Amino acid sequence: MIDLHVHSTASDGTFTPAQLVALAEKSGVCAFALTDHDSTDGIEESLDAAAKSNIQVIPGIELSTEYNEKEIHVVGLYIDWKCPALVKQLTHFRECRDNRNLKMAQRLAEEGFSISADALYQMFPDCVLTRAHIARYLTETGQVESISEVFDHYIGEGCKCYIDRPKVTPTEAVKLIHLAGGTAVLAHPCLYKMERSELIAMINEMKQEGLDGIEAIYSCNQGNDEEEFRALAAQYHLLISGGSDFHGSNKPDISLGTGKGNLHIPYEILEKIQESRKK
Repeated sequence: MIDLHVHSTASDGTFTPAQLVALAEKSGVCAFALTDHDSTDGIEESLDAAAKSNIQVIPGIELSTEYNEKEIHVVGLYIDWKCPALVKQLTHFRECRDNRNLKMAQRLAEEGFSISADALYQMFPDCVLTRAHIARYLTETGQVESISEVFDHYIGEGCKCYIDRPKVTPTEAVKLIHLAGGTAVLAHPCLYKMERSELIAMINEMKQEGLDGIEAIYSCNQGNDEEEFRALAAQYHLLISGGSDFHGSNKPDISLGTGKGNLHIPYEILEKIQESRKK
């Protein structure tokens, strides 16, 4: 069993990269990809921990992009996390996130919450802060009852404290992942709520830039989603990838490797990705 979409404390997960390796051993996951949001800060720690275990860690990333005013995520697998072009872009992303978090904290303070950027950084040092951290801060300081309440009423898209941020396009993300020597995968298409024609148009554009795969096996697939995404992958000669999108207690209903309990990603998925990289 493998898992090619996993988050750590380097973005908005609650397990450190080393703890993820230990959890993988305990959970029967023999290989996982660390794909933190717009961050590679946890990769070296996870690789160091994996070197002392039987777990295979794939260096990865999940880039946030925008297409037709929808947020689209692109996963990179087997990236060179020290690639100068990637490092430069991620530094820019982090600066944008920092500015965004400061503005959202200010808006929440104006709504009467006790919150500041300094307080966030004190609670979550050495992290790429995200909205999930803001929600956890308000929850853990007892100012709201749940993380979902913060998103639903304050910092979700369209809410009064929400701040947008600059994003690259999906095709730009594919190009950046390739510059870093990685395999580019369209993440969780089931989450975008796109009409089929719009999804196909986006895949066409990404394929022209060299899109390698689609995350057809995913925790939140429903009905015939996996079958449909596998068919699209076959139609566009794309690899199949799969992942739980594990975030620890930030997504408590999703477990490493097994997602919501019925997820199973066989090792042959990873073998086919590895084979494609040799060509």
